[in-house]
Amino acid sequence: MGIKKLRLICLLIVLFISILIAYSAYTIWSFSQEDQLVHSDAAIVLGAAVWGDQPSPVFRERINHSISLYKNGYVKKVIFTGGKGSENDYTEAEVAKDYAIENGIEEKDILIETRSRITEENLIYAYDIALFNKLKTFTIVSDPLHMKRAIFIAKDIGMQAYSSPTPSTQYKSFKSQAPFLFREVFLYIGYICSSPFRNSHI
Repeated sequence: MGIKKLRLICLLIVLFISILIAYSAYTIWSFSQEDQLVHSDAAIVLGAAVWGDQPSPVFRERINHSISLYKNGYVKKVIFTGGKGSENDYTEAEVAKDYAIENGIEEKDILIETRSRITEENLIYAYDIALFNKLKTFTIVSDPLHMKRAIFIAKDIGMQAYSSPTPSTQYKSFKSQAPFLFREVFLYIGYICSSPFRNSHI
């Protein structure tokens, strides 16, 4: 293979990757602005860090949004997700449950899963619990830039899922949004590329 041909191939590869990254970033950003506000059986709140027995500011705003959806009649149940960051920590889901009860959600309307450590596990384990409880439609709650990947995964595992990003996200400045967006682009592309090689979740 000649040098010119090799350079052309390399250029085309770089161009393709650049377009893929740019397009993914655009779709993630665009989708982050959508709130598919519908009535559903349950809100699934994706886990985030906890500080001792309290939710971190990021997680607190996700929980607050699910409380608003519940109190306004958009969801009947709330499923909190998230395991432990380390062995001695409280689980994210348990912290979220306690906070939600203190802020007006009936304990009987809360379900939790405490095993997950990543977004895909959040949704898979929550779906297992939902199916056991005969819940069929879901409102996914997280930060806006997280929603594109979360909804893609949810639908990939068979959920009838809708996006409702928290309007009070902690990621408001360019300084905080830029690394979040970069991370989501990387994870979104990685998930799409790995999908054909992944066994069915159900």
